[in-house]
Amino acid sequence: MTGTYDWNPMPHKVDIKCPACGGHCVFEFAEVVKIAQKKDLSFFEQSDVFEYAVFTDSCGHKWHGAIYFANLHGGSTDAITQLPEGYSPENWAHSKYLMRNHGLDLGAFSCSHCDTRKPYILQWPEDAYYSIGYKGEILWAFNRESAIDLRDYIASNERKTEKYRWAKFLLHVPTVFKSKNARISIVKQINKVLG
Repeated sequence: MTGTYDWNPMPHKVDIKCPACGGHCVFEFAEVVKIAQKKDLSFFEQSDVFEYAVFTDSCGHKWHGAIYFANLHGGSTDAITQLPEGYSPENWAHSKYLMRNHGLDLGAFSCSHCDTRKPYILQWPEDAYYSIGYKGEILWAFNRESAIDLRDYIASNERKTEKYRWAKFLLHVPTVFKSKNARISIVKQINKVLG
């Protein structure tokens, strides 16, 4: 979709088409924590749990970061142990440095159909599992819950977003999908995707 809809903030996890098998899977953005001291660099560079990277801030300053893919470790920070002094697993539980904030939609996907778990760069909305085409445009939702709200909103004669849990998301649905002529086709397609 185009316009304001594209700027709608994304949740930490989204449902995507599995890059390996095409089935439904979950993508979760990676978290990165700034490595505070040079003496800690070797720990993160040699870790099997973290990826190490150098980032550049908006002023052009370089900083070192430890990237953690929770989705590769059962969706939790339980795999993070024996850290250098000054760090705790909680640092990677929704850190302020979500990878999406660095211009890279880096995270990992896990698929329950083919059991694949891998790091992945998200291509949104092309990867969206809950997506349909209409008049050359793509209508998408972040997950099943937002897809149900989207369907119900499109099917409704009223456009009162405040009664939906995903109200802010629905505020930005482009007009082409909300027209009376589009309603039947779009609701039918969304129902098909929802299964």
